[in-house]
Amino acid sequence: MANEKPLAGRVIALPETRELERLVGLLEADGATTLSCPLVSIVDAPDSTLVDIWLATLANGEFDDLIFLTGEGLVRLLARAERTGLAVQALAGLKKARRITRGPKPARALHELGLATDVPATQPTTQGIIDTLSPMNLTGRRIGVQLYGTDPNERLMTFLASAGAIAIPVAPYIYAPASHEDKVAGLIEGLANGGIDAIAFTSASQVDRLFQVAESRQLLEVLIGALSRCQVAAVGPIVFEALADRGVRTDIMPEKSFVMKRLTNALAEGLGRTPSPQT
Repeated sequence: MANEKPLAGRVIALPETRELERLVGLLEADGATTLSCPLVSIVDAPDSTLVDIWLATLANGEFDDLIFLTGEGLVRLLARAERTGLAVQALAGLKKARRITRGPKPARALHELGLATDVPATQPTTQGIIDTLSPMNLTGRRIGVQLYGTDPNERLMTFLASAGAIAIPVAPYIYAPASHEDKVAGLIEGLANGGIDAIAFTSASQVDRLFQVAESRQLLEVLIGALSRCQVAAVGPIVFEALADRGVRTDIMPEKSFVMKRLTNALAEGLGRTPSPQT
């Protein structure tokens, strides 16, 4: 029918945690049936010592530049500053430094504070940041680097060191399992049984956890085969790279502005022209 919703009859698996309710709402509004299986949760770093030292440096106005890889990281840093009585000073340090963002989420987090990105990455990836900063003179500049989870991002840190910068990283949060292994194994079996049209990944950590469980349950070949038969969606380049590193193709990805609404639009467009494996 001409007025049929674009995702009517489609079953989409969602490993998302933080914005799961919103993603479910967007997809179901387009007619999809969603299968939720949160793979990772985001929690504060268990040892706040290094976070507090980094925040003290920020509060003292000692950073020339700040690189934010995620909006989550910026939000958690400021929440920690609030709890430790450094909120006003940390915000002042944030205003003083040149602010560099990897993608739309940290830029949006800054916007909510009434601040803007000074230097947006050309692409929302580590390489995008490197390409953006390469023409600049970074010699002697003290740069605070908010990491993605606990990934040390050696490529970015090596680049900054080679450019003569003094880079000081901070990891304000970690990823933890959000669903029991049995439920994750059930998701893998559901993908293998052909009852799922697509799976939509919104972070590289979700890909990591899915493959970790598959390996521990000796389901790796099953998972790889299942992913080759359904549509695989990625919210952006970081997730695309995580999938590619494991030999998994990405069928659906927004062309720009890598946010949830763009992802649901891309799913509606991609699945609207792809025959369902169930028919």
